[in-house]
Amino acid sequence: MKRLSMDDRLAKNRFDSDDHNSHILVDKEACRSCGHRACTYCCPAERYKWDTINDKLSFDHVGCLECGNCRLICERLNQGAEGYSWNYPGQGIGIIFREG
Repeated sequence: MKRLSMDDRLAKNRFDSDDHNSHILVDKEACRSCGHRACTYCCPAERYKWDTINDKLSFDHVGCLECGNCRLICERLNQGAEGYSWNYPGQGIGIIFREG
């Protein structure tokens, strides 16, 4: 059986994303001071990636599985710090699972 990449598995699901209003906001500049960068490990959809060459966070809400792991692991998202927020997408927008 062929092992699919995360992007291939996510492609099987249907996403109705609001491209103009992200349901997750992170301050990528403030993320530079994070000591653990756990969001890059806890996200099952691999939406958070750390660019070690440029020392900055890469994040895209499109493809989010809405599991809330990042909200639990990131102190700033959890506490709603300035520049950070996590909300479920609006009604009728988000993920429709077709894989697992």
